[in-house]
Amino acid sequence: MAEPHDLDALGQAAAVARGELSSVELVAHHLARVDALGDTVGAFVTVTPEQARRAARAADAVPAAERGPLHGVPTAVKDLTLTAGVRTTFGSAAFADHVPTVDADVVRHLRDAGLVSLGKTTTSELGCSLYSEGLVAPPARNPWDLAYTAGGSSGGAAAAVAAGLVPVAQGSDGGGSVRIPAALCGLVGLKPSRGLVSGGPLGSGAFGLPTNGPIGRTVADVAALLDVLAVPVPGEPYLPPPPPPGGHLAAARRATPGRLRVGRFTRPMLVDEPIHPDCVAAVDRAAALLAGAGHEVVEVEPPLGPESWPLFETVWYVLALAPVPPERESDLLPLTRFLRERGVRVSAAALTGTLAELQALVRLGARRTAGVDLLLCPTLAAPQAPVGWFHSGVDPAEDFDRQRRFSPFCAVFNLTGQPSVSLPVGRTAGGLPVGVLLTGRYGDDARLLATAAEVEQADGGWDHRHPAIWRAVGSANVNSNGVGGATP
Repeated sequence: MAEPHDLDALGQAAAVARGELSSVELVAHHLARVDALGDTVGAFVTVTPEQARRAARAADAVPAAERGPLHGVPTAVKDLTLTAGVRTTFGSAAFADHVPTVDADVVRHLRDAGLVSLGKTTTSELGCSLYSEGLVAPPARNPWDLAYTAGGSSGGAAAAVAAGLVPVAQGSDGGGSVRIPAALCGLVGLKPSRGLVSGGPLGSGAFGLPTNGPIGRTVADVAALLDVLAVPVPGEPYLPPPPPPGGHLAAARRATPGRLRVGRFTRPMLVDEPIHPDCVAAVDRAAALLAGAGHEVVEVEPPLGPESWPLFETVWYVLALAPVPPERESDLLPLTRFLRERGVRVSAAALTGTLAELQALVRLGARRTAGVDLLLCPTLAAPQAPVGWFHSGVDPAEDFDRQRRFSPFCAVFNLTGQPSVSLPVGRTAGGLPVGVLLTGRYGDDARLLATAAEVEQADGGWDHRHPAIWRAVGSANVNSNGVGGATP
């Protein structure tokens, strides 16, 4: 028998609109799942049940004519994102008791659209790593197999969606932090075009690399959440691209992008070494689906190469220099301290020169790929990584280098500002998800989502694919190895 969490986000909202479920009932159902499975998959740092119940009652009281497509649906907010009155630790013991007094713009947009946050999802410390294993919460684990990481820095958000604790979640992506967890957990994760979603009030000082973005089980759910997040805010430093007719959800539902020329490549951009065969196979499958839908798929050179890594590395060191009270520096993790120690050595002149060189490379890359409408490549260089693999038994420099070798594709599109989405097209022999990256032209998020929806349809749909933990009442239903497996 179907349960409320079996419905996708749009399905849950439709059930509320028809009077079959109330937001109060949806929130109660998902809070029970959070209570049973939240720590098992390491999804949440802070759960806010009372605030969620109040918000659900308020959502149920809104007249039907004033409700949007996701009204009344449970969601969650990443622990890097300011939330007034709710503990927000930025994934760090240095901020273990921090309670903001203001909301990030995206938090306000979620509330205005009638979504109900259940709490704050696990993230990496200060967003500095692609795994979410800190000191303020259990590590974010992949619900498909608990021995593996859910990724980062939006690892808790992906774990929550993949385990059916919420149907959609807000994340943020400064170097792959939405797309990496989505790929690992078998989800759709979108990094929108630069400027489309507000980073305010404090998220605009990172050279345009990070942006908020949605994580969900279907392209339509992700498009619907993007419409919620992409509300223009005065004073933003980047001019948002014009909205598509009818919104991004309408584009995803139409799934008619027109015949496109898709540039395929599998050579990594930030390292010079081969990638896992499963990741190549996933790209091959996506290319076949795109070709079957009538698109022309051609081989292209990657827009950037390994020569860009030292420049990006320098920027990442500087990005780690978020303000931390001096007396709490010792509470930071070794990797964070390593990055910050190097960041303080970068002079203003060196940083300015690095940014100029990166922009020159971005321009060259844009010219190199100007003849295609979309780019197709792997999301990651390997399908999965065990919990602890990046940092256990190695020094921070090796930890950081392992991350570079694991994710040599995503960060380039933070540099270019292009919209980029990870799609769960592939599978390993053991049934674990493998993602592919589809990237569009700047400002063309609607066509990217329409193409992603076309791929989803050609692949038989993704909403019915769940790990075994999906049906578990609690952690006792997970086998002794912590392996979830796949449901039929």
